[in-house]
Amino acid sequence: MPEKSEKPRKKSDAAEPQLPHKASANPRWLVPTMLTLMLVGLAWIVTYYLTSQNLGLPVPALGNWNLLVGFVLIIAGFSLTTRWK
Repeated sequence: MPEKSEKPRKKSDAAEPQLPHKASANPRWLVPTMLTLMLVGLAWIVTYYLTSQNLGLPVPALGNWNLLVGFVLIIAGFSLTTRWK
């Protein structure tokens, strides 16, 4: 059988391997904001528990909704961790 002659491939025809994109660095505000939100949320809840009987802090009108405020701050901080590289 006669051998088929292969044409040399041009460089543009060859499939070049895709290199993974270099991960960009974190924005400078990300880690401080993430940690601040989590710590402020924790401080809000602790302050509410420690002072709810006597002083009515952090916000007396909210009552038990202060727990929701604290947890929302903590969850917002944790949601920022998904952007951390």
